[in-house]
Amino acid sequence: MSGVTLLGLVAAACTTASFVPQVLKAWRSGSSADLSLGMYGLFTLGIVLWLAYGLLIRDTPIIVANVVTLVLVLSILVHILRFGKPRPPAA
Repeated sequence: MSGVTLLGLVAAACTTASFVPQVLKAWRSGSSADLSLGMYGLFTLGIVLWLAYGLLIRDTPIIVANVVTLVLVLSILVHILRFGKPRPPAA
């Protein structure tokens, strides 16, 4: 493995891992009311496009990072769609 590829993998690991605390917090607390559906939707589109780009140029760090990030971001999107809006108190 080249030094450039290793650098890319380390950078990818750092940026991808940054989503783990958000995913854990949302699922543990059961709340995602403060998260933006628009932001995560647009970010997901960007991740899908980066993944396509990585596949086309066969770049391992880009592919690995974006597959893992896509799973994490989709987890957040599912949570926002299921639990995002606070429910009004029962009457």
